[in-house]
Amino acid sequence: MIDKRLIPFGGLKKEPFSGSHHGMRYFFRGDDGKNSTTFTVFIYPEPWCFEDTPEEDKESATFPLSDEGMDQAIAWLHERFEAEKPRWINASKETMHIVNSAP
Repeated sequence: MIDKRLIPFGGLKKEPFSGSHHGMRYFFRGDDGKNSTTFTVFIYPEPWCFEDTPEEDKESATFPLSDEGMDQAIAWLHERFEAEKPRWINASKETMHIVNSAP
């Protein structure tokens, strides 16, 4: 799904990081700017961006801003994807249908 080496976890203090995997979007964000010692990972279904996705469609978990915390976050992403795989796959398949029917 995602290789933790692609996420500059120290950089989360300055900028969030986002991506997607087969219909499951993810958004990593440091919790306290330059003073962050933790980061939060959000997951939500395609097609919308983080800001346009309803809060009730988001799930999150917080981890220590460290190499071990990044391992935990990646494990959590894999676990959440597998736990709701049909939901994510369906979101991926429905993306263009939803986008085309948006007002």
